[in-house]
Amino acid sequence: MTTTIGIDVGGTFTDVVVSTTGRDPIIAKAATTPQDQSDGVLEGIALAAEHLGLSTAELLRRAARIVHGTTVATNALLEGKAARVGMLTTAGHRDIIEMREGLKPDRYNLRMTPPAPLVPRRLRLPVSERIRADGSIEIPLDPASLTAAIDRLREADIQAVAICFLHAWRNPEHERHAAAEVRRRLPGVYVTASSDVLPQIKEFERFSTTVANAAVGPVIHNYLGRLQSRLRSAGHDGELLVILSHGGVATVAEATRLAAGTALSGPAGGVAAAVALARAGLGADGLAPNEPAPDGLAPDEPAPDGHAGNIIGFDMGGTSTDIAVVRNGQPTLAGTKSTAGATIALPSLDIVTLGAGGGSIGQLDRSGLLSVGPESAGASPGPACYGQGGTAATVTDANLVLGYLDPTNFLGGRRTLDRDAATAAVTRLAADLGIDTQAAAAGIHRLVNSRMADGVRVATVRRGVDPRRHTLLAFGGAAGLHITAVAAELGIRRVAVPLTASVLSAWGMLNTDLRVELSRSQGQNASPDAVRPDVARPETISTNASSIDTAALEAAFTAMQAEGRDRLAWFDGSVTLHRSADMRYGEQVFEIPVALDNVDWAAADLAATLAERFHTAHRHLYTYAMPDQEVVLVNARLSVIGHLPPVEAAVPAPARAQAAPKAWRKIYLGGVTSVPVFDFAALSASQAIAGPAIVESDTTTVLLRPGDTARFDPRGWLAVAIDAPPTPS
Repeated sequence: MTTTIGIDVGGTFTDVVVSTTGRDPIIAKAATTPQDQSDGVLEGIALAAEHLGLSTAELLRRAARIVHGTTVATNALLEGKAARVGMLTTAGHRDIIEMREGLKPDRYNLRMTPPAPLVPRRLRLPVSERIRADGSIEIPLDPASLTAAIDRLREADIQAVAICFLHAWRNPEHERHAAAEVRRRLPGVYVTASSDVLPQIKEFERFSTTVANAAVGPVIHNYLGRLQSRLRSAGHDGELLVILSHGGVATVAEATRLAAGTALSGPAGGVAAAVALARAGLGADGLAPNEPAPDGLAPDEPAPDGHAGNIIGFDMGGTSTDIAVVRNGQPTLAGTKSTAGATIALPSLDIVTLGAGGGSIGQLDRSGLLSVGPESAGASPGPACYGQGGTAATVTDANLVLGYLDPTNFLGGRRTLDRDAATAAVTRLAADLGIDTQAAAAGIHRLVNSRMADGVRVATVRRGVDPRRHTLLAFGGAAGLHITAVAAELGIRRVAVPLTASVLSAWGMLNTDLRVELSRSQGQNASPDAVRPDVARPETISTNASSIDTAALEAAFTAMQAEGRDRLAWFDGSVTLHRSADMRYGEQVFEIPVALDNVDWAAADLAATLAERFHTAHRHLYTYAMPDQEVVLVNARLSVIGHLPPVEAAVPAPARAQAAPKAWRKIYLGGVTSVPVFDFAALSASQAIAGPAIVESDTTTVLLRPGDTARFDPRGWLAVAIDAPPTPS
């Protein structure tokens, strides 16, 4: 039997999932320890071992692989605890990271304070050198200038150095020389160069990403090194892998080298879970059998393999809700994300995050109306019902007042919720609103549902995706209580809630593959003496697609394939390659990703094929294409994937009698009503439940509204049919 462990460190809890072949996953939740996340990780593993009747050492010895998602990088940026960074850059260009792109995130806010750069101006030091856009050297690297800058960084006692020279993506010679000199003269300092982190055009994105990498590099290095050492001392001699923002996993060494790639490490696990469940068949059928399509919609195209599904991942935790779309079993990658004001242009999963969670506070806004979030009670003091000194009315308090939560069964009885404290908090808010307590609690519940429904629209409708053609997958500690109402508001008819919903992100991490993302910008104005043969000549960019230098483009892919295979040289499993490109029309200022798999690279009409792929992708996203317009290929991209064995969500449910309600509970649904409560873990295969009802486990509670019907799928999730007519989205 093979045992693997997934670990997801959240803001409040550290979730651990232990998967052993042929057995149901074992889950454990430990308190997150912000001062040193490895403490919470070891505590969670110890709890899981206790559930299995094993010692921690024995469980770790059995674990062939541990996959870890961490918020260390995100917290360092959000809390201002990143490393002290110095920057070496081309003379005359040290203000690029402060001027940014010349645009404000909130462009109509005349009073907006500019985001503070991660490197103060006094530590952005000029170096005399200049490489032209064609890769040729205009000004050789001046050793005296470099030495003087390094000396100043030593005096400033910096912990990391970001090396960002102009056009280094085209010719990395100067950056590599400078990096070697910094490592020689400043031993122990974390050093990162833009040509290694993001070898692409667009100076601000490249510089900002490299600076962010330097800022979190030492933090990630110290944390992962400490965690790996503690795991080995405790008995683990298998692989420790880290999930990155793009949804793949990497070794500790690679995660440390590309530390900024861990910025979305935690949420990426949830998307990985959605992908795994989509490929297992969840959401593959779109509409129920014989169900008519909503007015004005054509049936969706089937998945390429006939099995992978369309899912909207809905991860509702204590402070936020993360939403991501999986189509035909494939997640969507975004090119640029902002974390705590830092622009990171590494490939990352396209996740929409809302400040709406179980700890979101209900209060009166300046106009005297009820608002919910984004302010949160957090883990400390937390909701009033936690009994830790919190007094504000939160979403969790409202759900408790409405009767949706069992105060004695929170975390399987490890914590008892204080209903009186929750009622007192909601009553104070109700007095301010001039309504009764139940109405105030119901208002909080409805308002947060509306906010989250709007978040789903942002993730779908604004991207040209109809949410009604997807299954809404609920996970995270709070999602089950809200998911059916959110689905009804959106006109989504199908909802799924896994038995392991509260720890699904940790489980998803066990269904990821090793992944290396590589890119090469296809250079403008390249000269015959260009340094990098894997960057194409000028015919590849800013020209009509019919003039693409396909030989140079193929050279770029060949070079990336060699680099990718070299990074996975230690891996003895199967490896697949996926080609893509960032393309646009000539007058556009943004690119879209275009998949280039299954292209005949030896075809005589290759350029026309690439152009047609782009037109098709543009039409899919925006409903139109402009075949008569110039097509520009900006970046060639390659995904190198080392396939790891997946794990089961659950073993098939055993044949057993249908579970009767374990209790009846009075809840508020526009009025007080008594509903049956079912034990999630005791449901038999295909058992059907009609709403209103509650289905709960130790860590997950699902609210079924009147008219909703649920069926327990033996593969491990509750499938809910929503009783709501399609509504415009």
